Order: sequence, then structure tokens, then C-alpha cells
Amino acid sequence: QLQASGGGLVQVGGSLRLSCAASGLTFSSYAMGWFRQAPGKEREFVAAITRSGSRTYYADSVKGRFTISRDNAKNTVYLQMNSLKPEDTAAYYCAAENTWGSGSKNFYEYDYRGQGTLVTVSS
Repeated sequence: QLQASGGGLVQVGGSLRLSCAASGLTFSSYAMGWFRQAPGKEREFVAAITRSGSRTYYADSVKGRFTISRDNAKNTVYLQMNSLKPEDTAAYYCAAENTWGSGSKNFYEYDYRGQGTLVTVSS
């Protein structure tokens, strides 16, 4: 199971750190991804990290502002979000996959998908 947390209301230019705690799976065997879905829009890929954390991947829209990281000892993946913009407002979801080991941009290729945590960026 995956449990995302850390969402909330933040002003433009502010920062938030999302966490996703995993249980019931061998966390270090799974690549992890973050996705988001804004109201009225399709879910989109945000970032992914390999099993060991040695490689990370980002959507162009968040590159340079967001950082994905993981702590395998704590079974947790993080998404540090800086310089937030109103267009970052969305429900954020974490997901885990062990087929590719490097994550995927397709949400439905993940083996486990957590509930969302809402991020609202106000101007």
C-alpha cells in the first residue's frame, strides 16, 4: 500500500514536500513515480526514481523546480516542490513498479498506486 501526504495550500513561489510511505512490499525492489491530476485534466507524469535512487526523471514542466528522492530504509519516497506555480495545483499520486525498474510515464504500468494528496497553489 502507498500513502501520500504533505499536500496543502501554499502561495505562489512557495515550497512543499510530499511524502509517500510504502507498506506491504519490498520497497527497494520498486521504482517509484509521482503523478498529478488537475481538475478537468488528465493525469500526468511528474517524476520517477529508480530502485536505488541513482537515476531520476522529470516532466519538462517541473524540471529544475521539483526533486524526487527516496529513503529505502524508511520505505518512503519524497517530492520536494519549489517555486510553485498556480498550474501545479492538482492531486498528487505516488506509484510503485518493479517491471522496468526505472519507472514509467504511464500511471497504469505501475503495480501499486496510492491515493492522492491535494496541492493548491494560490496567487
